[in-house]
Amino acid sequence: MDIMGLIGVVVGVLAVLIGMQYKGVPLDSLNNPAAILIILMGTVGAVMIATPGNELKNLGKLFGVLFGKSKFTTKAEIIDTIVRLSELARQEGLLVLEKEMANIKEPLIVRGVQMLTDGADSQYIAEILTTEIESMEARHAANAQIFTQAGTYAPTLGVLGAVLGLIAALSEMNDTEALGHAISAAFIATMLGIFTGYVLWHPFANRLKRKSRQEVMVKQLAIEGIIGLSEGQNPRMLKDRMLAFLSVSERSGSGKAGKGAEAAEADS
Repeated sequence: MDIMGLIGVVVGVLAVLIGMQYKGVPLDSLNNPAAILIILMGTVGAVMIATPGNELKNLGKLFGVLFGKSKFTTKAEIIDTIVRLSELARQEGLLVLEKEMANIKEPLIVRGVQMLTDGADSQYIAEILTTEIESMEARHAANAQIFTQAGTYAPTLGVLGAVLGLIAALSEMNDTEALGHAISAAFIATMLGIFTGYVLWHPFANRLKRKSRQEVMVKQLAIEGIIGLSEGQNPRMLKDRMLAFLSVSERSGSGKAGKGAEAAEADS
C-alpha cells in the first residue's frame, strides 16, 4: 500500500478540524445531514450524468490504484530484461527469444519480442507499441477525469447548499438565535464542497495522472529497448542508450542497471 496517499488524506482532514478548533467553530456543526446529502449525493449524481457507465464500473479499482503500490515494471527491470535478451540474441540469434517470453514480466516487451521474432522491422514495432501506449494513456485520462469532474462539481454544489441554507434562514428572521444557526449551517455546505473538491477529488485526479505518466515513461523505455534489440545493437551500447532515460539517482539505486550506470558515469 502507498501509505503517503492515506497520510495526505488524514493530514488534510486534521488540518480542517484543527483549524476549526482554533477559529472557535464547534465540531458538531459538521453534523449537518442536509449539507452532506447535497454535496456528496449531488456530486455522485453529477458524475454519473457526466460519465459513461462502462467507465464508472472501474471506480472501485481506481481507489486501489490510488492507494496501492504501483504494479508496473520498474525502469531497472526493463533495462536488465532488454540487456539479457540482447545478449542472448547476439549469442544464439533472435529466434531463441521465443523461449524467453514466459520469463518476461513486462507485457509490452513480450509483445515486442513476439513481433520481432515474427520478422517485423523496428519501424512497424515502434508504431504498434506506441499506439498501445497512447490507448493506455487515453484510458488513464478518462479514469482521472472522473475525479476531476467531482472536484469541479463539489464546490459549486457547496454554493448551492449555501443558497438553500440562506433561503431557509430567511424564514427565521424573527428569531435572532435561530437565524444565526441557520446561516452557520448554510456555510457548512460551502465548506464541505470546497474541502472535498480541493483536498480529495482534484488531488485524487492528479495522483492518477502522475502514476499514469510514470507508467508511460517505463513503457517508452521498453520501446526504446525493443527498437535497439531489433536493430541488433551491442548490449553494452543498448544499456547506455536506455540508461539515458534514468536520472542520476535512479541509476545509482537501480540494481544491476545502476551498476552499469555508475560505470558509464565513471567513463564520462
